Amino acid sequence: MLLGVANLPQKDREEYNTILSTMDNIYSTAKVKPAPNVSWSLEPELTDIMANSRSYKRLLYVWEAWHNESGVPLRQYYPRFVELSNNASVADGFTDTGDDWRSWYESKTFEQDIEELYRTIEPLYQNLHAFVRRQLYKQYGPKYINLKGPIPAHLLGNMWAQTWNNIYGMMIPFPDKPNLDVTDEMVRQVSMGEIFCEFFTSLGLEKMPEEFWDGSMLVKPDGREVVCHASAWDFYNRKDFRIKQCTTVTMEQLFTVHHEMGHVQYYLQYKDQPVGYRRGANPGFHEAIGDVLSLSVSTPKHLQTINLLENVTSDPETDTNYLLKMALEKIAFLPFGYLIDQWRWGVFSGETPPERYNADWWHLRTKYQGICPPTRRTEDHFDPGAKYHIPGNTPYIRYFVSFILQFQLHEKLCAAAKHTGPLHTCDIYRSKEAGAILKKILQAGSSQPWPDVLQDAIGNNKLDASSLMKYFDPIIKWLEKQNVNETLGWPDFNWVPPIPEGYPEDIALIKCLAVCSKIFSACMHTNRKVQFSYPLEAMPIKKNKNKKHGVYT
Repeated sequence: MLLGVANLPQKDREEYNTILSTMDNIYSTAKVKPAPNVSWSLEPELTDIMANSRSYKRLLYVWEAWHNESGVPLRQYYPRFVELSNNASVADGFTDTGDDWRSWYESKTFEQDIEELYRTIEPLYQNLHAFVRRQLYKQYGPKYINLKGPIPAHLLGNMWAQTWNNIYGMMIPFPDKPNLDVTDEMVRQVSMGEIFCEFFTSLGLEKMPEEFWDGSMLVKPDGREVVCHASAWDFYNRKDFRIKQCTTVTMEQLFTVHHEMGHVQYYLQYKDQPVGYRRGANPGFHEAIGDVLSLSVSTPKHLQTINLLENVTSDPETDTNYLLKMALEKIAFLPFGYLIDQWRWGVFSGETPPERYNADWWHLRTKYQGICPPTRRTEDHFDPGAKYHIPGNTPYIRYFVSFILQFQLHEKLCAAAKHTGPLHTCDIYRSKEAGAILKKILQAGSSQPWPDVLQDAIGNNKLDASSLMKYFDPIIKWLEKQNVNETLGWPDFNWVPPIPEGYPEDIALIKCLAVCSKIFSACMHTNRKVQFSYPLEAMPIKKNKNKKHGVYT
């Protein structure tokens, strides 16, 4: 029987829990304060700026401020946390906590298996990277983008550059084709919960119980600090399952809701298993389920079916737009999903000592993602801590596994739904046959070894990237044509961008904008007219993208 942290003497166990709670509190309360009486949380302000601003300096300010405010204070706690965590794992017979975490995948060759999977998809990632780098070069110029180097980490639409779909507007291959982002229509029509619940019941799966709606936190509460990172919770009483999410009505958040409620569907399906088996077949299974459904929900076909998108004629150009958007979300994530725990495994094993925490972090991010820090980072910083899963002590390789697994499951479910045509056009909505396969996987929980669960469901007992490659095959071919004259990879490995002239001295402008945005918000509530004479793109709010300057009422 594995006891984990319970192995520790009481004093050490209390210290472990105190450190974990302290790190969680630091992360959840971290704020960027660009001006007196103005503070920006990660959700929604900083996330919105990272997604929508195209100002190099503004993005740099927000990126640097968040990494400093959230990461730096954690650094003093992390080495002792690692020591205590390792002590608990060693008492269970493991060499360290990384060895403990890898054991969940029931394979003596797990690290080699994952590396082999990554090498399979690496050419696709490098082609996506080269295309995105060229488009950013057109936006920001040769001063900030090196066509043979890594991409500055703050320019990819996400605080951690883990997904790039927020810069899709700069990347659209065929901008004259219909816009596949249905955010505006969602705001007008429906709630995301209604969309999701109906999808699951259409497959013959479970409704969300009343306790779910009563106990879940679906919007950011007023008057108290919360960790807005979305998560799902099983209270192990067979009826109380919840999600915690600061939801906003956007297409991206629609997929996040599907992901989290996929966890809840898993809880509902295996709730009658003994407590020890109320887990996913492996951690990646749990992460994959909601994302499998998102592969159907995101298709133009499905969005048309549920009246969120007008009729869109399928043609090669529309398909290219759609697949590039999916690649910016799915393919861009894979190296990030791979390296997080590579870094932690090195930390737990002692290969990465405290004096190299930040250096090794950025080495891995450059090696696998082809990104670099946009400002000078030293061992006084602790940039891994700016990502929730580090202070939250949540293993991360599960997400890489899930991104491979979800395409394997998707292909099988599409066959069960009698789909014909390219895999990326498949929508399993209303297919009871597909639902029956899902139900079998979910109800098993962890009562069987995961290779057996997978074999029973899809006829293959190994993780395999061939379904993912099949799904993205058309965009692979398109990207290869675009990149004929591009450098694949980043041979200028150690390149970093220059600091913008006047930065950070001219950050006073950004502070001014913070105050002005607060005034603007107040004016909106009083219906008074206010005129701004600076670029509206700098504002951390939604705006008319067709105007560079203007008057709001």
